[in-house]
Amino acid sequence: MRHKEFWLALGIGALAGGVAALLYAPASGAQTRKKLKRSIEDAGEALEDAGDYLKDQAERLSKEAQKLIDRSKEQFEDAVDAASGAVKTATKAAKAVQKLV
Repeated sequence: MRHKEFWLALGIGALAGGVAALLYAPASGAQTRKKLKRSIEDAGEALEDAGDYLKDQAERLSKEAQKLIDRSKEQFEDAVDAASGAVKTATKAAKAVQKLV
């Protein structure tokens, strides 16, 4: 029974609020619709601007990430080359020590 009373009270309150809003509205319906339409259009433009900004930032971040990846690959290749050189030097030294022994 309590649920029924709740929904009845909610419906009556919503109806009373709607009537009060119509009676005390500061502008006519046509003016209010124009304002709402303008607000929706402004919000749409703002969303488009935000979307463009996010797209630009995503592209910029993608380019920066690619630069970091390329730089990391170069550093890795340099480290591999240095390690290969060290291994070759160590191999030569080991062979030289074997000849002496």
